[in-house]
Formats: sequence, C-alpha cells, structure tokens
Amino acid sequence: MSLALERLVAGTPIPFAGNRVTVVSPELALRFQPGDHLLVEQVSGELLLIPVADQKAAAVAIERAEEAFTAMSAVSDQAISEFFDFFAQRLEDQDCWNLIEAANLADIEWAKSRGRSTTRLLADERMRRDMIAGLRAWRDASATRGKVISCVEHDGWKVEQVVSPLGIVAFVFEGRPNVFADAAGVLRTGNTAVLRIGSDALGTAQAIVNHALNPALSDAGLPVGAVSLVESVNHAAGWAMFADRRLSLAVARGSGRAVSQLGSIAQQAGTAVSLHGTGGAWLIADKDADAKRFAAVVRNSLDRKVCNTLNVCLIHRDRAAELVPLFLHALKQAGSARDEGCKLHIVEGSESFLPYDWRKAKVDVCRAEGYQTEALAEPLPEDQLGREWEWEETPEVSLKIVDDLGSAIALFNRYSPQFTVSLISENAEAHERFYNAVNAPFVGNGITRWVDGQYALNKPELGLSNWESGRLFARSAILSGDGVFTIRSRMTQVDLSVKR
Repeated sequence: MSLALERLVAGTPIPFAGNRVTVVSPELALRFQPGDHLLVEQVSGELLLIPVADQKAAAVAIERAEEAFTAMSAVSDQAISEFFDFFAQRLEDQDCWNLIEAANLADIEWAKSRGRSTTRLLADERMRRDMIAGLRAWRDASATRGKVISCVEHDGWKVEQVVSPLGIVAFVFEGRPNVFADAAGVLRTGNTAVLRIGSDALGTAQAIVNHALNPALSDAGLPVGAVSLVESVNHAAGWAMFADRRLSLAVARGSGRAVSQLGSIAQQAGTAVSLHGTGGAWLIADKDADAKRFAAVVRNSLDRKVCNTLNVCLIHRDRAAELVPLFLHALKQAGSARDEGCKLHIVEGSESFLPYDWRKAKVDVCRAEGYQTEALAEPLPEDQLGREWEWEETPEVSLKIVDDLGSAIALFNRYSPQFTVSLISENAEAHERFYNAVNAPFVGNGITRWVDGQYALNKPELGLSNWESGRLFARSAILSGDGVFTIRSRMTQVDLSVKR
C-alpha cells in the first residue's frame, strides 16, 4: 500500500544505496509542501526537493515532446530538412536576430549584476554563424530514419535491422544560447527534444524559441512540441525532468557535481545518459618531442576557455630545460593575443624549472568578479592536477615535470577527468603505447581544441562525454543528432509453409 507524501518530519531516517541512511533536516522539513516531490540521490544520499511548480514545468514540456514524438512518425524527411532551413533563415534575418540579441544583452547584464561569468553567454556573430552552419549541415545530412543496416535472408523469409527514432531526448545545458541548433539535431532521426537551460541564458533561449524555432517548426509542418523548453529557472526542474521515465536519453552538459548528480537521477529512473562532467585537456611532451610542434600546440590550445582548452601540461624531465621556456613563452603569447597576461600553477616539486622572475612576479587576472592581482605562478599539490581552471580572459594552466612517459600516463589516468589528451613525440612506438594505455575517449598528437563535433565531424554535437564514469557502450564520446536512434527488427515472410 502506498500513500501520497504530505509532509516531512525533521530527523526522519531515509535509506539509500542499500545500506546507508541520510536524515531529513529541519530546513527541508519546513520547506516541503503537499504536492512537492522528494528525490533521494542514491550515490550521495542527498535529499532533493522538487516544488510542485517545477515538477509541473518539466511535466508539461515532456508531455508536449511526447505528443510531438507520436506526430513525428507522419512527418516526412523532406519536411524535417525544411525545418532546419527555415530555422537557419530565421537566424539570418536581421530583424529576428535583433530581438534575440536584445534578449541576450539583457541576460548578460542580469548575470553581471549577480557576479556571474558571461564568457560563454554572449550570442555574438561567431555563435550566430556557427548555429546557422550547424542547422544547414542537418538540412543537408542524409536521412537515416528507416535505413536498413543489415538483412539476414532465410528460406522463405528475411529479417531486416532498421534505424528508427529513439524517443524523447532531454537536455540540461549550461548558459550557452547556441544549444538549440545542437539539440534540434535529434529531429533528423525523428526524435523530439526537451531542454532546460541555465537561468543566465533563459531570456535568450525564450527569444530563440519565440522568434526562430517555433516559427520554423510551424512553417515546416512539424509539431510545435518537437523541441520544448522547460519554463523554469530552478535546478529542481532539471531534476524533475531527468527523473521522468518517459525519457529515452538524458544529456547533461556542464561540469562538476551538477552533471554527475543529474546523471545519477536519470540512471535511477532507468534512462540512458550522456554526461560530460569536468573538462580541461592535458598535453604531454615526451623525451622525443619536436620543440616547434610543442610550442605551437600550447599556443593554439589556449585561444579561449572551453572544455577542450589546454589545462594541464606534463613535460619529460630530460627535455625540461629546453621545453619549459618554450611553454612559458607560448603561454604568454596566448595571453597577449587577448590583451591579457597569463596564470600558471606549478606542481610542487617542479618549481626549480621556473625562471626566477616567474616565481616572484604578479599579474592582473580577469575573474568573474573582476580583475584581481595575483602571483603569476602559484604552487599546486599534485592531487589537484584534475582541477579545471575556468578562466575568463586570462589563460590559466597547470605544469608538472615528469620522469618518463609511464609516469605521465599514470598521472592522467589517476587525476584527469579522462577527457582529452595529446602526446607530443616523434616516436611512433611511444604513440602506440600511449594510445593503448591512456584512458581517454579523445587522443591526439596536436592541438587539444579539435574535440568538438561540429569542428571534427562536420556535424553539430549534442554533447561530449568523458570517461570519469566508465567507457561508453558501443558509441562515440561525441554525441550527434544522427547518432540518437534505436534498431528495430522487421520480418518479411514470403513462404507460407515456414514454421518452426
């Protein structure tokens, strides 16, 4: 017998993870109202309160996406292609973009007033061009819905394996306004999408929906709920969305605890997840590194701060005297290109390889709350190598000197977010050993900034996944719209005498 939860009592023990217990706090008991939902996150035991308003906001968006998914079965691939084109045309229209831009500037001012970072929030011309290019790429992509990928012939009958839509795909994004062009890609294979975007970018998202997305859906004859926005600024709406068992895939983009928490909620509901988590690329210079290549890779991996920006550099001890000065020069160049200085975190034990002036100098560092005067180089404990530097305008990296390639691999596998890494070496055997031993989905021998679906694969990405929670089953760590599908089996019998 089950009853509706009407109230919480402070001190009530709540079991989780099979043999552990958490306790209802007085504050949580006071906040809980009839109709609210309570989630127990099974990894940490954290009790998550979902107010009824946020539960309803998520449910409404999912219901619209569910109805749209049913309707999408009758929508032609040509109509889907037209939607992408209409969406791109709306973004190209200057009057439409002016409305989006005005909403974006309001979002930026609101974020600044709260001391929030606005580095990734700006909807500038570069972002606009990338969105348009991504939508046009989906327009021109081959339709795979209904594609027969294999056929097994039997006497008098056959079985075909057919690419089919997966269902509702839910996204929780950080405050980046371009996500609609990425998420809309799931429509290419007949899916529908529901999104929650960070509060910093909600106004921009609403403007894109009202002035570009919804009109494009209508013009192409697609159901209006094919891409739905959760109308809530609260994290609880994201929890409610990921806990809904009607989802077929849950995608969380961002970093840190928030992403792992969302992933845990979706997994508890039995939903497949694609999680990013902590970013920050690693670069390793081995004893056979080409100095010119190394310096260029450092400089060109620090052009701006995103998840695949260089974050940690490891240099072989035998080459440190030559390569550390090149590294420092390239770091300074990256800062100068932005009219900024730079910031270095040197792992304890490697300080002797820094010039004296680096160890004593100060620098003005651009932080979310404004410029601050800090030490140019600060010591860093080795166990903090996994920390991602979320810099604003001032390039910021960590540096450590290592004894050999094996030590570098061990450090990456132990401390990194197991995301992306590059090896600079002229030794082919070293590269083969490195690729086999390092636990990363993205491995290269050059710039780290290549890890991007639109840049690398010529298709907008829905999300990048690292391997912090284990390797992914039968798919790339770059998730794109045409990769969201299921396989259905279709049998055709021509001989009526067939029986078992």
